[in-house]
Amino acid sequence: MNRNTSSDDQPSTRAALAPLFALIFPLLMLTTAAAQERPAVGIVEKLGAHLPLDLEFYDEEGNLVSLGQVITKPTIITFVYYRCPGICSPLLTELSEIVEKLDLEPGIDYQILTLSFDHRETPDLAAGKKESYLTVMDRAVDPNAWRFFTGDSAEIDAVTHAAGFYFKPEGNDFVHAGALIIVSPEGKITRYINGIRYLPFDVKMAVIEASEGKTGPTVAKLLRFCFSYDPEGKTYAFDVTRVSAVLIIGFVAVFVVVFVVKPKKKSERELRHGQSS
Repeated sequence: MNRNTSSDDQPSTRAALAPLFALIFPLLMLTTAAAQERPAVGIVEKLGAHLPLDLEFYDEEGNLVSLGQVITKPTIITFVYYRCPGICSPLLTELSEIVEKLDLEPGIDYQILTLSFDHRETPDLAAGKKESYLTVMDRAVDPNAWRFFTGDSAEIDAVTHAAGFYFKPEGNDFVHAGALIIVSPEGKITRYINGIRYLPFDVKMAVIEASEGKTGPTVAKLLRFCFSYDPEGKTYAFDVTRVSAVLIIGFVAVFVVVFVVKPKKKSERELRHGQSS
């Protein structure tokens, strides 16, 4: 009789769990799909990938140079556009302040490469943007330590895709995210520092790791997960859908463990105890 009771309990337990799994599975699929889907706007981390160093861009003086000619030491890459009315200027301003605080020497220990992803922008515009930052810095920085580039649409698409940086036009402007992408002297992506606010320590460690060719965990990864870019406000907005999905999955998992799995195990122990007695 006891064996029959135990066997009869199994279908009822499966029946109780079926609705829970029916709820969890679509949420898991939704979360996984959102993580794997190439976003129209955002950053897909490609740690360990190499940038195509044969791509060519125009420097501030209008010279056509390849990435391989420029990336010869640990390099901090920023993708912006020079007419940007949103986060590009704050990002570059923050980076200039970080340069002044670091006890690393720009041009020797590392360098910065800023590339416009707007193919309509020209070397003259890049030169003006470069001057506006270098001249206001208290620290003397070798002009070759921070380079500003422009390029054609095909080259821009190739390098931004290789770096996992995605943007889209909106009117005369662009919707895009902000980040520092650090690469090794060989062009290997070793670190992402998301957002437009940085800690000097994070940047220093990213540069040191890049010099050794080591990849590191993404800084401010939670920002990219919990916040999505709001094109209207040109800022980051809390992504309620994705965070809610994770929370629901967590609550359901706790419910299954506390109210289904544990009582079932307790019932089986009591059953075995009754059989042995």
